[in-house]
Amino acid sequence: MSIKAEYIWTDGTQPTAKLRSKTKILPDGADTAALPDWGFDGSSTNQAEGHASDLVLRPVFSCPDPIRGGAHLLVLCEVLHVDGTPHPTNKRAALRAVAEEHADQEALFGIEQEYTFFEGARPLGFPEGGFPAPQGGYYCGVGADEVFGREIVEKHLDHCLTAGLGVSGINAEVMPGQWEFQIGPLPPLDVSDHLWVARWLLFRTAEEFGVSATLDPKPAKGDWNGAGAHTNFSTRAMREGYDAIITACDALGAPGKPLEHVREYGAGVQERLTGAHETASWDEYTYGVSHRGASVRIPWQVERDKKGYIEDRRPNANVDPYVVTRLLIATCCPPLSKAHL
Repeated sequence: MSIKAEYIWTDGTQPTAKLRSKTKILPDGADTAALPDWGFDGSSTNQAEGHASDLVLRPVFSCPDPIRGGAHLLVLCEVLHVDGTPHPTNKRAALRAVAEEHADQEALFGIEQEYTFFEGARPLGFPEGGFPAPQGGYYCGVGADEVFGREIVEKHLDHCLTAGLGVSGINAEVMPGQWEFQIGPLPPLDVSDHLWVARWLLFRTAEEFGVSATLDPKPAKGDWNGAGAHTNFSTRAMREGYDAIITACDALGAPGKPLEHVREYGAGVQERLTGAHETASWDEYTYGVSHRGASVRIPWQVERDKKGYIEDRRPNANVDPYVVTRLLIATCCPPLSKAHL
């Protein structure tokens, strides 16, 4: 029986890349452990000019396709030039190099992906021509008056589990129609690959309900929480001792580092990081125990146990996971290596 392989990649749309995909038919008996490269028209994805538009899709991660079922596959790809070099939009290649350089520190990540459902031009659950009750009861809520889109969320969760993705939880968020799923803890390439495929499954699942899902960091203006991708990070040293936790927090606040991170943490980050709605201001860096208004939170149990992980609360919902994981490794691992290995 032929296999439908859905090749998925990130495009060159600015300021936030979009997901693209197309279906390749693999013949009966094809070796799915060695999936073939494929090509596409980069001039239609903001990745090439029409006079030299051929680009290459190289499979890097595959999993069962929970929508088509059977032996069908989802295939995440890196984008390459025809000479085999990484395309500038290929952020995975840069992460791979940094992750390999610091592999001895055994970095792990968990990413909390917030998103918002939209029905037409308004968030799901917002009445036509007005606003719902102020936020407060929607977070982890229950009941048709406070929760919107649960049937989509549950189906997406089932799809992620069937695909074998490292999803570790879901919850309703602070605004109507806003939800979150968590991926990890996993190594940097794995958590990023799984998150991109989970995002694709989110958009594809919502499509079946006539609803769109957005990673916009401030989907509703005014007194509403934005949408983030809080990123939990640890190394072996951090999982073994509290001094390493402080070393990592201090490294993230070193001269020039806060701005370097924030400007790569997703388009529109200044709209979300205002100092209100459980955020720190984008132009300040702070860390603290159990402090959701800080740039970086040290969970209370980490201080109690004197080991664990930190949560960088600055990344937007639309952040590229290949970028945020690379930055955290590149910033934290060198000082951790000097002080704790």
